[in-house]
Amino acid sequence: MIVVASRALAPSALRSVRAATVNARRRCLQTAAAESAGTAEAYLEPVQGRPGIVSLLLNRPKAKNAISMKLLKVRSRRAPLNRASRSRGRTGLSPSRRTPTPSVYQEFQECLDKVQFDKDTRVLIVRSSTVGSFCAGADLIERASMSKAQVDKFLLDLRRALGTLERLPVPTIAAIDGPALGGGLELGLACDLRVAGHSVTKIGLPEVKLGIIPGAGGTQRLTRLLGLAKAKDLIFTARIMTAQEAHQIGVVDYVSDPEGTAVDKALELAAQMSANAPLALKAAKQAISRVPELGLESGLDFERASYEPLLHTKDRLEALQAFKEKRAPVFKGE
Repeated sequence: MIVVASRALAPSALRSVRAATVNARRRCLQTAAAESAGTAEAYLEPVQGRPGIVSLLLNRPKAKNAISMKLLKVRSRRAPLNRASRSRGRTGLSPSRRTPTPSVYQEFQECLDKVQFDKDTRVLIVRSSTVGSFCAGADLIERASMSKAQVDKFLLDLRRALGTLERLPVPTIAAIDGPALGGGLELGLACDLRVAGHSVTKIGLPEVKLGIIPGAGGTQRLTRLLGLAKAKDLIFTARIMTAQEAHQIGVVDYVSDPEGTAVDKALELAAQMSANAPLALKAAKQAISRVPELGLESGLDFERASYEPLLHTKDRLEALQAFKEKRAPVFKGE
């Protein structure tokens, strides 16, 4: 009976059924992962079956991942490693070494610090631990009870965290599957690329409606991304955009297919990136990131300085050998 009914469905209806099934399965898995994370408001998780790709998951589902003081707090305590890991002395993120539990690397800044010095991470995806979410901005309920000193500390910590994210040596992708408002969008702007889910309807910087201005880099990063006029337009009007509108104006770089999610598209992009030489990816990001602050000739000099060391790497020799042998290269970041 089920088979006969499915045959009677139109192709578009079948796609909808498949998408609903996939999303339901993903929701169950992500809910279990979030529960296993305990009280961690952010944690790192290597993507299974995708070596070199790591997710930084925001884990405040009840608050739509609003940015809190705890999320930005740098924790000094580490959870104990399991016996096998302790005997090997390994604490890296690579699944080939050890898959960390979310309780080991907790809170946003600490996650970023870990990624910054982890040679096995090739691409980082910033996403929510739950379906249909990203980051709704600062936690306004918490903010209402904060003192002036706490607000100042919060803004300083947020600036440091987003600066660290922006300066990570590896490509970063924001997977926006839900509202990205205020500080949430500013978080996305600190990533190299932004992918929005097809059904997302709330992307923007609405701060002037609340009597303030974007205070975590929105006035600066959005202007560098879009130019003066478009940035002023979006900030002055406090316009809230759909994924399609944000893509049209250039705030996001990709929108997922209707039957997919931002995470799906981000994983597709990350797979393409992680297949390339890690040292070359880092050098390319380094050279591109300096463009706004350098004149053309100085920029060309910096590009050459970034290019030269790659000529003598093992990965460069492997690429040439693989080309000669008509096979895919195996890069090791050496």
